This record gives sequence, structure tokens and C-alpha cells, in this order.
Amino acid sequence: MEFMLFMRRVAAVVLMLLLLETSSSQAICNMSQHGFDMCRPSVTPPNPPRPSAECCKALAVADLQCFCSYKSSPLLPALGIDPALAMKLPPKCGLKAPENC
Repeated sequence: MEFMLFMRRVAAVVLMLLLLETSSSQAICNMSQHGFDMCRPSVTPPNPPRPSAECCKALAVADLQCFCSYKSSPLLPALGIDPALAMKLPPKCGLKAPENC
């Protein structure tokens, strides 16, 4: 059982790395790689800073409902992103978080 869980996590990390590698100029949920880079410190524990203006600008045009689909994904923690911190990001940028997210 533990081995299967481990293999799922490894597969998820490999998939995410492949997606990130092939999408360096593409957007995920309408957010560019640069936008992700600008927001990463604000969603990474243990002491995340407030989101930068560039992060909030990128988040303002992102598809927040799309990001909700990643909320329970093992991919976020595998990338060092705390899903709970990520869900708090829109209000910190003055944006309304999607309902039912």
C-alpha cells in the first residue's frame, strides 16, 4: 500500500515536471510561468511574504476556478506549494475567490 502511494507521488511529480518543462512559454489556468514564479514565495511555507504586485497582477488574469481543481492534488505539495496558502492568495490580492472552491 505504501509503495503504491509512493509510486503515485513519483508519477505526479514527474508529470508536473514534464508539464512545467513543456509549458515554460504556455499558461496554466491562464497564468504564465513568470506569474507562477512571482507568486511562489507567497505560497511556500514556512514564512510566506505578502504577494507582490506582480503576483497579484498575474493572479488577476488567471482562471481561479481552474486552480480550484488543483486544490487537493498531490502536485502542489510536491512542488513546495502549500494548498492552504494558495487558497488564501486571492483575497490577499484584493480578488474574490471562486465560490465552492
